[in-house]
Amino acid sequence: MEQRNLIMAVVASITILLGWQFLYEQPRLDKELAARKAIENQKNNSNPPIIQKQLTQQTSKDATVPTPNSQTNSPAVPGSGALLPTAPIVGVPIKPKGPSRSTILKRTQRVQINSKRLIGSIKLKGGHIDDLVFKNYHETIDTNSSKITLLSPTGTKNPYYAQFGWVASDSSIKLPTSETNWRTDQSTLSPNKSIRLYWENGQGLKFIRTISLDENYMFSITQSVENNSNKAITLYPYGLVSRTGTPDVLGFFILHEGLLGVFDGQLKEIDYDDLQEAKTISQRSKGGWIGITDKYWLTALIPNQKSDVQSNFRHNFQGKADKYQVDYLGEAKSVMPGYSISVNNLLFAGAKEVKVLDSYEEKLNISRFDLAIDFGWFYFLTKPIFYVLMWFADHIGNYGLAILLLTVLIKLFFFPLANKSYRAMSKLKQLQPKMTKLRDRHKDNRAKMNEAMMQLYKTEKVNPAAGCFPMLIQIPVFFALYKVLFVSIEMRHAPFYGWIHDLSAPDPTSIFSLFGLIPWTPPEFLLIGIWPILMGITMYLQQKLNPAPADPMQAKIFMFLPIIFTIMLARFPAGLVIYWAWNNILSIAQQWVIMRRMGVKVNP
Repeated sequence: MEQRNLIMAVVASITILLGWQFLYEQPRLDKELAARKAIENQKNNSNPPIIQKQLTQQTSKDATVPTPNSQTNSPAVPGSGALLPTAPIVGVPIKPKGPSRSTILKRTQRVQINSKRLIGSIKLKGGHIDDLVFKNYHETIDTNSSKITLLSPTGTKNPYYAQFGWVASDSSIKLPTSETNWRTDQSTLSPNKSIRLYWENGQGLKFIRTISLDENYMFSITQSVENNSNKAITLYPYGLVSRTGTPDVLGFFILHEGLLGVFDGQLKEIDYDDLQEAKTISQRSKGGWIGITDKYWLTALIPNQKSDVQSNFRHNFQGKADKYQVDYLGEAKSVMPGYSISVNNLLFAGAKEVKVLDSYEEKLNISRFDLAIDFGWFYFLTKPIFYVLMWFADHIGNYGLAILLLTVLIKLFFFPLANKSYRAMSKLKQLQPKMTKLRDRHKDNRAKMNEAMMQLYKTEKVNPAAGCFPMLIQIPVFFALYKVLFVSIEMRHAPFYGWIHDLSAPDPTSIFSLFGLIPWTPPEFLLIGIWPILMGITMYLQQKLNPAPADPMQAKIFMFLPIIFTIMLARFPAGLVIYWAWNNILSIAQQWVIMRRMGVKVNP
């Protein structure tokens, strides 16, 4: 019976792994391959299709009249009906094939963006910030590979852009729209050079938009209105970020990718599929921020932190494509004839670098801006662990060595607890022969066997659970370290030594190709590299130092755990596997010393 159960457990494990490979991984790889072919076809297509028709009117024309001091009946943010004023008309499908991104960028007048971190442009028609590429981040570890693109203009396969403007309850007031052609006398936006956009509506209103960029990823957009008419007007400032298409997400429960925001100091995270179901989610708050996040990249709107705003998460369809939008509507601004008003908005569009986000939170007083990085439930541990890791990396110059040193530091911190745990397990291992005799003596009477075991523990003054409690206390710390290594962009493309050129990617070697000697690429679940194998070996050795489970069947299953974990963790980031293997080695050394001191036989 025990042999049959063991075989069933092994077969079940293999079935799960094979099912994962052929039902999930293989379709995912096929999808990626199809996407790459589509991109290549797009690049080679020399006959661009007819440009899609675009909406030219704001949807705010049917808004109700707001009261001067209340936003209860505030006008709608442009795009809240058809979602985006510049998107193709609903029902007209967005075709994957079409003109290249560079061709689309050349079709409109633009102001160039150039800093040490970003390159791109701002479209003068509509004033969209819709072209943004990272200078320092590439698709792969090869510095000659394509740079990461964050924002893309309408007309590309997946438009992703930011827009700012005004709405009014009086539909007779002509306001800037996505079709407005702004004027400017500047050609480049850089950290040392802001730009000013101008537009007059022909009714005595002059709109001015001043845009500046710091040395990292923060845009400052100041919107001004000069009232040269003969009547007072009331306007509401807005900002929105629009994204077409649902991006591929990792789907890990420990990482949020989607829409998020901080409202009155509280973080709100919304997955893409949840918003598809809800369609619109609204939130009022004072200040805060709202945006769309990927694992490493963020685009976020940051209104005045002292003003009351109405924020929205929205979903709609553009043909068959999903469209997502985050937006906010600011407080009413009244301007008398002969006067002007101004509001300042911030836009973060960049990499989620911890130190950069922290500096913005401190200098610009942005509420909980560091929560854009998913540090998880153990935030109070994850954040300090990250900074210690960064300190080691800054002084050593290698993130892999920093992981090893941080693991040693954590081991030293928990040294007393670990000692207590290992002493308890060593005592249990000393009692292993007596426990075996009791099991053999009472193998037909389980109740009698348990009673005898408890009496043995009492006589020898051993608590079988004593080895578990110290380990449980350490679990939050280890999980926090796991989060740091998993979500931090600082780990991305960070090299170690030897064959590990990217700590955020899996070990590239595989035992089933003899570590590269055989020109064959095994299936995903068989890509088991050197570091995962080392981790499995250390796990096996550590397991042999521990007392065997009382249940023989359970003991046999435990024998397979190192193999199962080796296969499961083989596709985890190499930095995590290195940490796990090194942590096991330190644990083995500590446990071995304790067992020797206690006179416990080390070899099973």
